[in-house]
Amino acid sequence: MQTTEVLTSKQKFKKFLGEYNILLVTLLMVVVSTCLKGFTFLSLNNIINIIRSNSVIGIIAFGMAFVIITGNIDLSVGAEMVAVAALSITVINLTNSAILGVLTAFVAGIAFSVITGVIITKGRVPSFIVTLGFQYIYRSVLTYALNGGGVTTKNDAYLAISSTEIFGVIPLQIVYFFVMALIYWYISKYTTLGRRIYAVGSNERAARLSGIKTDRIKIMAFVLLGIAIAVGAIAESSRMGSINSTSSGTSYELNAIAMVVIGGVAMEGGKGKLSNTVFGAFIFGMISNILTLVGINTKLVNAVKGAIIIIAVLLQRGNKNNN
Repeated sequence: MQTTEVLTSKQKFKKFLGEYNILLVTLLMVVVSTCLKGFTFLSLNNIINIIRSNSVIGIIAFGMAFVIITGNIDLSVGAEMVAVAALSITVINLTNSAILGVLTAFVAGIAFSVITGVIITKGRVPSFIVTLGFQYIYRSVLTYALNGGGVTTKNDAYLAISSTEIFGVIPLQIVYFFVMALIYWYISKYTTLGRRIYAVGSNERAARLSGIKTDRIKIMAFVLLGIAIAVGAIAESSRMGSINSTSSGTSYELNAIAMVVIGGVAMEGGKGKLSNTVFGAFIFGMISNILTLVGINTKLVNAVKGAIIIIAVLLQRGNKNNN
């Protein structure tokens, strides 16, 4: 005999909030921004500017979400993105081939992430420590190799990757953002790899006992992040025509983590919808917009963002304790 669980009105309301809270927060942010700035906030140009300015970090956030779902973290993504972009531009300058530069970015991004994943899984070293170490390595080596400066390119084909606008309005960077969102959402929801990533994050021991090669799944999560880093590196460096060893990619790892957490992915792993990272990225972009409108000193913007991250994690904990 099959029993049907009857939910009270309060339980239904809590379930509704749990499933759609990110949408409600997004709508609230839009309403607040519109009240402060008027309907110019909802203009196409303003929306495009918000998404474009956060598109690279958003792309990286999609990959970061997979890593966090497995119960890990990567603090090296900003420096790694700069390293990948620098290698890509160097190859372009040597060969005058944008195609080889793009291929170099993907090979480097995947290779760096595989190395990171292998050290974490086979060396049994916490991801926090490994990726923090790689952050210092990438920055230090790049600063030494480029004498504290950067590398530039004037290759027209490569510059067109991000400078081109569809219908003269929509930058290709935004297209990359939504294409990556769609691809990674599909992987998380409809593929065996996606299901196993969630299984490993939820209960690694149970996943291992069920026959899942957990180390391999963790490495594949880092590979997905490496691909996202490569796309972000290409989008960033082709838009600027350059990359700098010291100033580029600064705090990208923390901002990407913030987008993932605001989107509802649990830091302990195993929970969260990757599709909500899109809303997390949009909310993160609107935060700066709102803070500017209310006149908060720009030096305090990161402090407010940090507080929002802490609040997001506390809300996750609260929801977990209530379940």
